[in-house]
Amino acid sequence: MANYEKNLTLLKEQLDSSETIKSSVFGSYEGKLMGNDTIRSGVFAATENRVVFFSKKLFGFEMESFLFKNISSIEKSKGLMGHSITINSSGNNVKMKWIQKGDVEKFTEFVNSNLGGASSTAPQQNITENDIPSQIKKLSELLEQGILTEEEFSNKKKQLLDKM
Repeated sequence: MANYEKNLTLLKEQLDSSETIKSSVFGSYEGKLMGNDTIRSGVFAATENRVVFFSKKLFGFEMESFLFKNISSIEKSKGLMGHSITINSSGNNVKMKWIQKGDVEKFTEFVNSNLGGASSTAPQQNITENDIPSQIKKLSELLEQGILTEEEFSNKKKQLLDKM
């Protein structure tokens, strides 16, 4: 098992030349291997375009990528064993738990600011209370079209309502 710094170094070799790591965390990633649940240590790294899970293996590596435009929500929690982050992306929910290194707040804020493909360098628009109902209506349409799951819709709707 490689440590945080080694995983980040190896991941940088796999990124596009225009990408840089803006924020990252290191912990245990829940996934599936041959239909069975598995847990692997690795990093969640956020670049300008996507979130990447990267894990160094004995011979090689494992990498999974989530474009910001496909991420519907990111959730964080803290329990007895530490922080957890869940990313909901086009019906694919992935979770990193027992986060040991990295700035969870900075990482989740960066991902949140880029949901839907928004650029972190673009000026942030403030959502007014008048915009929230139209945003929820758009989300409802995405749900009806099957683009969002019921859970993704509910999570995003709750986030918007919390801003009112």
